[in-house]
Amino acid sequence: MNELTEKNTMHNRIRKIVTLALMAAMSIMLLYLIRFPIFPAAPFLEYDPANIPIFIATYLYGPFSGLAVTAVTCLIQGFTVSSSSGVIGILMHFFATGSFVLVAGFLFRKHKNGRRLVFASVSGALAIVGMMVLWNLVFTPLFMGTPVEAVLQMLVPVIIPFNLIKAGVNVLIAAFVYKGIRKWAAK
Repeated sequence: MNELTEKNTMHNRIRKIVTLALMAAMSIMLLYLIRFPIFPAAPFLEYDPANIPIFIATYLYGPFSGLAVTAVTCLIQGFTVSSSSGVIGILMHFFATGSFVLVAGFLFRKHKNGRRLVFASVSGALAIVGMMVLWNLVFTPLFMGTPVEAVLQMLVPVIIPFNLIKAGVNVLIAAFVYKGIRKWAAK
């Protein structure tokens, strides 16, 4: 009986590692394949669905697994697909996505039901928006060479709506996909 338990535990660990690696690979591929600006006033703000697999990993395995996938994808994307944004892009992506992963992951990990998924997802999306307001004020002047006042003027008409749209769309898709695969991943 003990040997069977050890085999099941090992099988579950391998399944988790493989699933997390697949989520990281999917994130990178989604960023590579799908990117487009939403607001003409800020073409550097591009929608991409790369966070969807990271959000799903967080729903499936919790905040620490989601944060690990976030770190891996940020580094790989930052040196390949998004290399033009450099270290600043890596940091902004990590802070934004990491805020979702930690907030939503901790809120959802103990009570995995539909209502909690909605609450955790909305809270995580709002965490992204808050973090991006802060980090755009810090990093955009450095990266774009624009004064902080110019970034402040873009907050309400561009930066906040962009991040609400991007986080909202990605959260909705991730929640629907999660609901469809959660039984498979739990096996």
